[in-house]
Amino acid sequence: MTTTTTEQSGRDVDADGRVPDELVAAYHEYGFVRVRGVLEPDQVERFRVSAKAFLEAHRAESLEKQGVFSQLVNVWQHDRTLRELTFDARLGRIAEQLAGFPLRLWHDQMLVKEPHNNAATEFHQDRPYWPHAGDRLPLSAWIALVDVPPERGCMTFLPGTQDRTGLRPQDLHHEEDLFGMDPSLRWIPRVTVPLRAGDCTFHSGYTGHMALPNRTDEARLAHVVIYMDEATRYSGTEHVVTDPLGLAAGDRLDGDAFPRPWA
Repeated sequence: MTTTTTEQSGRDVDADGRVPDELVAAYHEYGFVRVRGVLEPDQVERFRVSAKAFLEAHRAESLEKQGVFSQLVNVWQHDRTLRELTFDARLGRIAEQLAGFPLRLWHDQMLVKEPHNNAATEFHQDRPYWPHAGDRLPLSAWIALVDVPPERGCMTFLPGTQDRTGLRPQDLHHEEDLFGMDPSLRWIPRVTVPLRAGDCTFHSGYTGHMALPNRTDEARLAHVVIYMDEATRYSGTEHVVTDPLGLAAGDRLDGDAFPRPWA
């Protein structure tokens, strides 16, 4: 077997934002994939510094109120440097290669687990929380801005669960909630994916996943870019992103609030 330049360098993406066909196939089979080396070390450092500063300035605005993590949404609208990360053309091209159809930005978010936070983010799907209609599978890019070994709160996935639709939103604090809705999910072999800083996972909005506790002395910093089918319409249900926009059920989620900057 021939070893490619990206494999030799510990990277899975080329300069044009293309990943090997086997990673695309793995994503479609399992509903998630790790992509190594999406960011260069100097980029990681620059974005990490900005993320830490943004967190300190906006911690009080965090949507998570029960201590599992700090969640700050639509960072791209408030921080110029982190906007560059959200709009990174390679990330968008990888996402569209994996999805197989054109995408728009749904929103980004900063997810931070503080040091010695012993709470797990329990198994859940993302898509049930979102006010989307008429869409094909959305997906999220979860970018590690620090090394994230298991003890710092990396994610664990339930492979092949991207086709389990129709469930209500799950309780992130209740370890039995997802399995109570679909007991068969309990027996799926779980895959834990540690990441080095600059690595990324992409996962479908229906793929079951959780994040482990952070038992280390360093905060777990992750920047998440969430992509949706460009034809997605608003379902009419409440969500912090769409509530201020004055949308009516059936409106397309497009325009300046939901751009395609990598196109």
